[in-house]
Amino acid sequence: MVLVKAKRDELLEPLSAASGIIERRHTLPILTNVLLEPGNGALRFVATDIEIEITSRTEVSPSADARAVTVGARKLLDILRALPGEAEVSLQLQDKRMQVKAGKSRFALQTLPAEDFPRLAKPSGETARLALPQKALRRMLGLVQYAMAQQDIRYYLNGLLVVVEDQELKLVATDGHRLAYAATPLPAELPRQEVIVPRKTVLELTKLLSDSDEEVRIGLSSSQAAFEFSRTELVTKLVDGKFPDYTRVIPAAQKNKLVLDREVLRQALLRAAILSNEKFRGVRWVLTEGSLKIVSSNAEQEEAEETIDVAYKGDALDIGFNVNYLLDVLNNVSAAQVECAFGDSTSSALVSFPSEADFKYVVMPMRI
Repeated sequence: MVLVKAKRDELLEPLSAASGIIERRHTLPILTNVLLEPGNGALRFVATDIEIEITSRTEVSPSADARAVTVGARKLLDILRALPGEAEVSLQLQDKRMQVKAGKSRFALQTLPAEDFPRLAKPSGETARLALPQKALRRMLGLVQYAMAQQDIRYYLNGLLVVVEDQELKLVATDGHRLAYAATPLPAELPRQEVIVPRKTVLELTKLLSDSDEEVRIGLSSSQAAFEFSRTELVTKLVDGKFPDYTRVIPAAQKNKLVLDREVLRQALLRAAILSNEKFRGVRWVLTEGSLKIVSSNAEQEEAEETIDVAYKGDALDIGFNVNYLLDVLNNVSAAQVECAFGDSTSSALVSFPSEADFKYVVMPMRI
């Protein structure tokens, strides 16, 4: 039975979009498979890891008698990638195997029944719905996602806080040592909603979204979030937990401020980082009128010192930071100028960018 006949890329693109979440090895073999599901004149590719489900469709019409089936996602992906770009591909079901045919190439893959494929249950209850351009959401994710925690025992930090309130969408990420905040206006006022989206979902979403004005439609319920765009839908379970109050972390008024060239600061930090302690990655900022000195040293008693002339007239300060936290924000925000604001040597620093009014980054000091 022929499932579908199509050009290679008409199958490869939706399969690539869906299979990014699939682990190469899994205790449940069916979770390494992708579900091919015909219906409504399209063929849908569905992948899941139990927490996230991605559905991507091709507009190629499957055969009238086509039925759903699951097949090894990575193997099918590798086969399609290895075929010539202009190849005509035929997927056929024969007994418990899928035949992949293109030109003089033939492949036979084992299948598993579609009815054994686990699907995420639809959430019950009210869902907040909003839409914005894909490039706007992709840009916001890029501004904050690097500040998420990785495998933290405080599981609610291993994700991204999404807040809808006052005609604004806000994204917040923190690992307890630094915090990134970005906001964008929404066209209509929506009921307040606050959810934590898992780290894996955020990273996958960043890969899938395009830099276009095409809409991404977002649905937020108490247990799930859904993102629908182009020919793809990503549904994810949410992290159940209480995110820290980010409004208390962002400093309100700090009197010591300096504005400097982002790239000049980034290059100086990269050089100073070479001789910083490999474990703690600390650098000292020594601020005096008109001058910023960046100093690092390591266990071998080696030292680096960078001096930048700055228009600074605030208090003299000597404050330590993890250099990686500073480089993360400078690498992910492409503004020309950066503004750093300080209270004293024991309070957190606020990093912002004059050209990015709705973005803030807070980094805690460290003792060096």
